[in-house]
Parts: sequence; C-alpha cells; structure tokens
Amino acid sequence: MSPFDLVIRGGTVATASDTFRADIAVKNGQVAALGLDLGEGEREIDARDLLVLPGGIDAHCHIEQESSTRIMTADDFYSGSVSAAFGGNTTFLPFAAQHKGQSLREVVRTAHERAGPKAVIDYAFHLIVSDPSENVMGQELPALIMEGYTSFKVYMTYEMLKISDRQMLDVLSLARRHGAMTMVHAENDDVISWIAERLLTRGHTEPKFHGIAHSPLAESEASRRAIDLARLVDAPLLIVHVSAPEAAQAIRDARNRGLPIYGETCPQYLFLTLEDLDREGMEGAKFCCSPPPRDKAGQDAIWLGLTNGTFQVFSSDHAPYRYDETGKFAAGPHPTFKKIANGVPGLETRMPLLFSEGVGKGRLTLNAFVALTSTNAAKIYGLHPRKGTIAIGSDADLAIWDPAWERTITQDMLHDNMDYTPYEGMTVTGWPRIVINRGRVVVEDETLQVDRGSGEFLDRVPEPPRDQSFGDAAPLSAYRAFGADLV
Repeated sequence: MSPFDLVIRGGTVATASDTFRADIAVKNGQVAALGLDLGEGEREIDARDLLVLPGGIDAHCHIEQESSTRIMTADDFYSGSVSAAFGGNTTFLPFAAQHKGQSLREVVRTAHERAGPKAVIDYAFHLIVSDPSENVMGQELPALIMEGYTSFKVYMTYEMLKISDRQMLDVLSLARRHGAMTMVHAENDDVISWIAERLLTRGHTEPKFHGIAHSPLAESEASRRAIDLARLVDAPLLIVHVSAPEAAQAIRDARNRGLPIYGETCPQYLFLTLEDLDREGMEGAKFCCSPPPRDKAGQDAIWLGLTNGTFQVFSSDHAPYRYDETGKFAAGPHPTFKKIANGVPGLETRMPLLFSEGVGKGRLTLNAFVALTSTNAAKIYGLHPRKGTIAIGSDADLAIWDPAWERTITQDMLHDNMDYTPYEGMTVTGWPRIVINRGRVVVEDETLQVDRGSGEFLDRVPEPPRDQSFGDAAPLSAYRAFGADLV
C-alpha cells in the first residue's frame, strides 16, 4: 500500500516567502511531506516545468446575495465556486448580508442553506452589518464572532446600507474587544449624492457619469475618516476595493505610523479605466462599480500600492449582475447611472490577470503574488496556517500553474453565470492546469472533477483582544489612561 494518497513531483513550489524545487506528498487531505524522492502515492502528478502554488483565496465576492435593492446576483454557490476553482481558487469568502430590520442569525442561516448543498470548494462568510441594533450589537454579533464569523463589513455609502460614524465607532469597538476584523466600503455618501443630484438635474444620465459622481475625493475623504475612527478606538480595519491614489496614500501613511490598517484592491482598478464607462449606448453599464475605475495615473498608483506594501489583499469583488433585466437593467432598459446595478464580475480571472501582468511583466515577484492572492487573506481572516501556504500539516490546497499557457479571455470560456466579462479579448499568460482542495483534484483537463456540495465550511478563531493600553501609534494621549473604559 502506498504511503501517500497523492504525490506531486518535480514542480517549482512557491509560498509567500520561499521558492524551491520539491515534491509534495498528501495524506488525508493535508500536506504530509515536502522533499525530494518521496515515497509513492496512490496517484502521482508530474509537475515538471510547472509552478505549485497555494490555492487562491478570494476574500471578497458576492455570491447568491441580494443587493440593497433586492436584486439577486447571477451566481449561486455552485456556479460561483466552480468559476472560482477554474481560476485557481480553493477557498472563497462571500458575504452573509444583513439588510435593515434583519437578524444577523437569520442571514447566516440563509447563507448556509444556500452554500452547503452547492459549493465545490471551501468557504467562510463575512457578515455585512447594516443595522447595528441593540440586539445585534449586544447579543448576535458577539456570539457569532465566538462561533467563527470573525470578519464583517460596514458601509459609509448606499442609502440602505450605510451606518453613521457613531455606529461605526460602536462596531469598531466591539470588533476590538472580541478579536474581529472590520472591513469598510469607504466613500462619502453626501459627496456622491450631492454631485449626482447636480448631474441628473442637468440631464447627464449616461453610465459614464457614475464615475464622475463617485469622485476620488469621496473615496479618499471617507478612507481618512475611517482610519481616524479606527485610530480613536485602536481597532484594526481593512479598507476594501481601493481605487483612488489619495485613498491608497492614506492607508500607506497609517501603516507607516504603525496602525493596524490594511488595504485591498481589485482587478478592475488595474485593467479598466473611466473610459470603459463611456462606451457606445449602454455598454458602459457593464463597467459600473463602486468605487469606479479611475484613469491611467490611478492604475499606476494601484500597481505601486501592490508593490510597496500598501495593499495586503487582492480580491475580485465579484458582483455578478447580468447585462439584462435581471441585473444591470433591473430598473428599466435605459436607467440613469444611479439606477444601474453596481458591480463587475471577476472571480475566475482575478489570479490569471495578476499573474500575467504582475509576475509575467516583472511588476511582482512570484512570492508577492502568492501573498496577495492567498497567504495574506488567510492570515488577516483567521485561516492561516490551515490555508494560504504549503507546509506540513496545512490543507493540501494547491494550484498547479502553467506559466507559459497563453489564453485569450472570452465569456464563453468562463464558468460563472454571467453573460459578459469586462476583460473580454485580453490575452494573459499563465493559468492553473490542476486545482486541488484538501487533496481532492477539483479541476483537471479543463473539467470539474468533484460533486456539488463537496466544499466545506471553515470555522475561524477570533484573534486575542488587542492590548487595552493604546500604544504609541494610538491617537490622543489623554485617552491612554482610561482607554479601556472607552471601548
């Protein structure tokens, strides 16, 4: 009897810190050995001339989720997880989204009912907190954190989702006490609505004006304010889908001061621009997301942020709304920019795009690519070292990449339930040939190899509560003596 279930031989293994040639042996779903000339496996894979990387972790995607206007995303947990797997991911973290008046317990229960029978890769849930009521803050959220739902998102914009600064301080304080991570969509809602009102009054309704209304200043101001709110209570904070250079600089400045502030960006801010929203007719609706893509200088600033430590996480923010009446045009065939369903797909193309244009063009090292697409998300969201690395005892979550595989992205090659991709016609070099989750071959020969519902839910453990003695990077020295009482 072979000592291992699976042995991957001859590949170049890369983690967030090291690159080396080794065989990988798998037993009972975990990495059992790393080395040369390992014993036999029940199955063996020849990985010569290929890269063996930790499976990707897409830490920001909207799957089988209703928007605040009750539009359901096109992807359910089957199509979404299949698409993720074909793009090299072995774990994803969609949202269990609370709308006003809803119980957090109820939205978590619904998310499990949707995911359990369908997901083909492993998953955890972020919460979305839009109604921090007394019951939610006093009972539901603390209990859910202890049960492993250790991250949640709040909004500073969208009428039906936004919370006030005071409520945000309550959420941040609770997260600090219980060892959770708060994520924030940072845009100034009043700035956006003020600009939008004036545009609409003047008859400017086309998709391109979405990008004008969502000014970079709305994003940078809200980012700085969110950082200061987190600083006041000495709480960790992750600012999601950053697009604007000044917002990126605010994160960089906070990190340089030693604050526990983290940043995330997405493919749309590297590969799309405002010009895409100005396409003929309503075609620009395909590219409407918030924040919107910026200009070429904005793209350059986001690339810089990926290389200089501003951003720790590269996620898709996959928000699949079809180019029809079920999605982008749910409000009618020619909606104003304010009524277009907000979001772009990108779950399957996230890693190949960054590999091709980052690693392939010399902008990123292979190790930085692994960190941005897998390891850092595992660490920030409480999944490491089970996920996000290749180490003895870790889950055997592996993506075997062909760095020379050139593909032209078209919608018909992808596996989501969308009718378009914003990256149509882009040629990339590098794509995973085989994807393995907990030792199970999920994708091989461009074919799904596992059954629906075979993914597993991942429990997470809260971080130890932060030291109550506001450190030197904390804000107001007068508060330090009684900081514990504040939060």
